[in-house]
Amino acid sequence: MSAKAPVDPIRKFLETARHQISVGNLTGAAQTLNDARQRAPRDARLFVLASLMAEKSGNLQGAFDAMQRGVTLAPDWAPGLLEQALLYARHNREHDAMAAAEKVIALEPNNARVIAGVVDIAHRIGNTEMAIRHLRRALELIPGDRTLRRHLAVDLGTVRQYDDALAVFGPLIDEEPGDHLSRIGRVQMLQARGTMQEALPDTTALLALQPDDKIYQYYHQLAQGQVPAHVPVELTTHMFDGMASVYDMHMVRHLAYSLPKQVADQLLQIYPDRRFNLLDLGCGTGLLGATLGAIDGYILGVDMSAKMLEQAAKHKVYFKFHQVNLLEALAATPANTFEAITALDVLIYIGDLQQTLADAYRVLTPGGVLIFSCEHGDVTGPDSQLQPFGRYTHTLSSTVRLAKAAGFDQVDTRDVELRMEAGQAVDGFVITAFKPKQA
Repeated sequence: MSAKAPVDPIRKFLETARHQISVGNLTGAAQTLNDARQRAPRDARLFVLASLMAEKSGNLQGAFDAMQRGVTLAPDWAPGLLEQALLYARHNREHDAMAAAEKVIALEPNNARVIAGVVDIAHRIGNTEMAIRHLRRALELIPGDRTLRRHLAVDLGTVRQYDDALAVFGPLIDEEPGDHLSRIGRVQMLQARGTMQEALPDTTALLALQPDDKIYQYYHQLAQGQVPAHVPVELTTHMFDGMASVYDMHMVRHLAYSLPKQVADQLLQIYPDRRFNLLDLGCGTGLLGATLGAIDGYILGVDMSAKMLEQAAKHKVYFKFHQVNLLEALAATPANTFEAITALDVLIYIGDLQQTLADAYRVLTPGGVLIFSCEHGDVTGPDSQLQPFGRYTHTLSSTVRLAKAAGFDQVDTRDVELRMEAGQAVDGFVITAFKPKQA
């Protein structure tokens, strides 16, 4: 006779509690965990699930404490350490997440599922080099895995190793010519490398699969040497949806993004009594609103990314959100509605700013202010130019000219370092444009 596997007395309780937590039934989960605790009071898994339940309820300190209790009870239990690392990563405790993740890898160096979890953590904390290292290790264990190879190619592109990324994408497409994810990945690498004309076979193949796809149409135009008027909202929405949960940490910590703080201070200098209504175009996760705080008026946030708006709502300073692109938002807003409009790090996705500035002028109340940022363009080149990295630069002189043509009578400018990328400062400018008080 074969020996029977040992019975796990609380396995069904744990499965039930995890499902209850996932659907938000926290009262039921608490009761289930209490029932399980009667049978196995020192089981580390109970505390891991109690941590997830506390996190779901918004009790972050309780979540950290419960998770630590579970890890203390089972210090060499890799799944528990992985859950702890993920908890740290979800809440921007980067160094703690890295330490826990590396400990998991030391315990389970040949466990592909553990390595995949560590790669997820590396992505969450913005440590692409760490992700690449562990993706390579995972591919030693599962050499042909297409998902791992595709992730590796994308990450190599993130650190600007474009040729290496293309060397990974090539065989993926040769093996499966209908793999649209790998084809669009190769297109994006070719764009970033500055050899977009080489992407024409891929964009042609993609359009054959989905002729009406706006993203494919956009890249096909670029491959043909055409310059679209703006980046399609479908592309920016997809990009920002994917990074919504880690956007604040990525921008503020890794890219040294301080523009929201600068502009919030500027708004309070203009309106020291905090009495104004603000339209925050491209509000993203609400960094400006969070920095500005409550005002004697309302803040309306506009963004195409639903996941970004979910993060922004957590700050509890925005009156309302509209999930539309900023061009539609401005066009649909009545005249003389807002005392202030901001557009930080968002006009980089629009080439011709003429209509945008004209609509912003119309929407502002007399004496109102528009504050927006752009990336510096080459003064010897066109007024706006689409860069290999998919954003538009604008020349300062042409942007000032457009603002004045829209009707703004006072247009102030200042040069800024917008953010850091690949260790280099991205140079830009901020324009503060006032609508005449007797408009």
